[in-house]
Amino acid sequence: MKEIHIQLSGSKSITNRLLILNALYPNTIRLINTSKSHDSQLMQDALSSNNELIDIHHAGTAMRFLTAYYSIQNKRKTILTGSHRMKERPIEILVSALQKLGANISYLENNGYPPLEINGKELHENKIKISSQVSSQYITALCLIGTQLKNGLNIELEGKVTSFPYINMTLNILTQLGIKVDFYENNISIAYTNKLKKTEFVIESDWSSASYHYSLCALGSDFNIRLKYLFKNSLQADRRVEIIYKDYFGVNTEFINGEIILSKIKEFCYPKSIQLDMNDCPDIAQTVAVTAFGLRIPIHITGLETLKIKETDRLHALKTEIEKCGGEVFITDNSLKIYSCNNFIDNINIQTYNDHRMAMSFVPLKLLFPLQIENPEVVKKSYPEFWEDIKKYNFFY
Repeated sequence: MKEIHIQLSGSKSITNRLLILNALYPNTIRLINTSKSHDSQLMQDALSSNNELIDIHHAGTAMRFLTAYYSIQNKRKTILTGSHRMKERPIEILVSALQKLGANISYLENNGYPPLEINGKELHENKIKISSQVSSQYITALCLIGTQLKNGLNIELEGKVTSFPYINMTLNILTQLGIKVDFYENNISIAYTNKLKKTEFVIESDWSSASYHYSLCALGSDFNIRLKYLFKNSLQADRRVEIIYKDYFGVNTEFINGEIILSKIKEFCYPKSIQLDMNDCPDIAQTVAVTAFGLRIPIHITGLETLKIKETDRLHALKTEIEKCGGEVFITDNSLKIYSCNNFIDNINIQTYNDHRMAMSFVPLKLLFPLQIENPEVVKKSYPEFWEDIKKYNFFY
């Protein structure tokens, strides 16, 4: 039995929230185990730049968080732009909310989409209503700057809350740093906080990055996998990967001294089909879908409405690439259904659509049949060490 040791870098989601807070409260928070992802590096570069033009390329989280951040940078003008795909990703809900708070933001090309011209100013309004059905990152962006609004911020969420654990993550981080927050029913209250006590913040490793190793364990048979800095009491929504892979794919997780050990459950009885609502953890939906396909288990995943506005339309991309491998897939605007597959098709080139998760989620299928990943360097967006870590399995080389 081969044992694989992997040290993942810190969570991108946690790191990016703390980078904004570090900029709002300079020289206050010492960050330990920050994410090495390209997205987090782009965020750091933007926050340390004095340039008027800020290009965040494909980093959607950075676009949303920085839109709010620059809107309160008094007397600073910023042109916030990104890649061609970023200019197709909607941001109107967040911009409209900020404008209602008094922000000076205008569209430079197409209404509702980047690039943006942001003229920073003090915001005095403290109440806002916002749809909660598109992206939790809009709500997080508002919560983060709410800490610096002199009158605080009260947010009323309208409709079903999408990706609730990500909002909860944000509020937990603020609470840990000593910022007063309240979340009751559909109302969030953020108190103005002038300064923070100096503190250290150890960032947990990234559960979404861990998901690819769960998939490798599920589709493989001859190794245990040890992953550092992952905890039972995680704030991350993708922590749910542990439960999903135990219940449906026969992967056991043992928590020992700040790390986890993954192993196959002996004589596991696989389900005849799987039904999952992944509204709270859409970032691991591709990994779960591909694992089920590899194990020939029909699966129906719902709650995926946000996947259409990611780096690519992930639902369409999954359908296209799984069908190239021999699967039968049906999609709607918020769901994906994969039927059982009788025969895999070998030596397919998997197109990644400039989407890091498309690349990484399909790699475990190489345990079952040969395939090629196009544009492999796209993984640097969230997991730049991915290919070096994959080499440790010694089954591709």
